[in-house]
Amino acid sequence: MYAIDTLDRVIEMHDAPLPDSGASLPFIMSDENRVLLAYMVSESDEAANSVVKTMTADSEGYTALVEFAQPSAHMFGPPNDETFLSHPLAERGLRPYGVFEVLDSSWIRQLEEMNKRHSRHAQSRYGDLRHYIFSFHDSTFECIAKALAVNLREASLRDVMFEMLQRVQGP
Repeated sequence: MYAIDTLDRVIEMHDAPLPDSGASLPFIMSDENRVLLAYMVSESDEAANSVVKTMTADSEGYTALVEFAQPSAHMFGPPNDETFLSHPLAERGLRPYGVFEVLDSSWIRQLEEMNKRHSRHAQSRYGDLRHYIFSFHDSTFECIAKALAVNLREASLRDVMFEMLQRVQGP
């Protein structure tokens, strides 16, 4: 985890659908050039409150597929929704079951500071980076990248996993 300072600001994004609050089943696939994230999407508040159902990778529904452009770093793991207050950005508006961007990100500034030791360090490379956070029921995913593209699929998570593998392997 990274340390934050007074500059970090969290804003909620509306470019990506909200993760299912019960079982979003986030799945990540990456190599050095791309990061892909898939998760089950909350269909509606009314549906979530009416019936409790067990979700699996084969469950039918809506799955979000997120591709991060020119990723620099990512992490996946704690905190979950029950320990979310332990995240350094929780007091800045970060909350469970959401999609966020961190403006003036300490993590990006720390990555740039690490890179200053490189003989061809270019500060301009870091100016376009964005810090994204997807908070799920059992985990949190964060990614530093130039941009993201979100596609919503009416498909099972398993079907989207196969598409992710094809994207990473190439034609």
